[in-house]
Amino acid sequence: RQNPMIVRQCTCRGIINSHLYAHLKRPRGSQDMARPSSDLAAFREIFSKAKDIAIITGAGVSAESGVPTFRGAGGYWRKWQAQKLATPEAFSRNPSRVWEFYHYRREVMLTKNPNPAHLAIAECEERLSKQGRKVTVVTQNIDELHRRAGSKNILEIHGNLFKTRCMSCGHEAANYESPICAALEGKGAPDPDTNDAQIPVLQLPRCEQKGCHGLLRPAVVWFGETLVSDILTCAEKVLDSCDLCLVVGTSSIVYPAAMFAPQVAARGVPVAEFNMESTPATMRFK
Repeated sequence: RQNPMIVRQCTCRGIINSHLYAHLKRPRGSQDMARPSSDLAAFREIFSKAKDIAIITGAGVSAESGVPTFRGAGGYWRKWQAQKLATPEAFSRNPSRVWEFYHYRREVMLTKNPNPAHLAIAECEERLSKQGRKVTVVTQNIDELHRRAGSKNILEIHGNLFKTRCMSCGHEAANYESPICAALEGKGAPDPDTNDAQIPVLQLPRCEQKGCHGLLRPAVVWFGETLVSDILTCAEKVLDSCDLCLVVGTSSIVYPAAMFAPQVAARGVPVAEFNMESTPATMRFK
């Protein structure tokens, strides 16, 4: 039996509190097959019957928590765009600067909390699991707010701000140290007139595996890198098996995640988009 509280949360409470695009597949031959619908009654009906729900989330979910997105006109840290810092090349050229940037982001995130969107998604998973129904969150976010909200079934396709990977031995581990190393304490201020700390590479975060001491990097997927194959495979399985897909707070412009929802819609599965405005993917939900 459908719990009305879940639907109320998913459609009203905070996942998105503007309009809902519920892109529901219409009967074959319908003239307005590609036209988005905002029929909440139809969405409730489909939601109540879904047994395997995929929820694709992006930066918009975390906006209410005050998480900087580093996108658009204001998307700068000091004088650099995030896309110029979040690359393997930038880390190779200046690991101190890149670690300052990520140290700043980690310290900011330690002051932020899950918002009603994260909590509603987590509660949705918890309640539906008691009915034998499955909810999987496929998130592009690296802020770990879904996990902190209580979500259990999460695929972090772009990695995690609070994990590190060794450049030498490849060991990956969770790390919540604040600061992550002594040399970064008090560093990372985002103001444009702040000078680089120019921390010697041996004083940057180092691997603690026995006999290694290699340079650590954030365990996130940088621009120009491919997604971790195991996680991408898991995401593909989720998208291939779900019977309802919710797209929440994502602009659908970063690939391959931009193709996830259209891929689901292409096999006739309902896709509901919860966003403040239309996105490039909106009209591709047939």
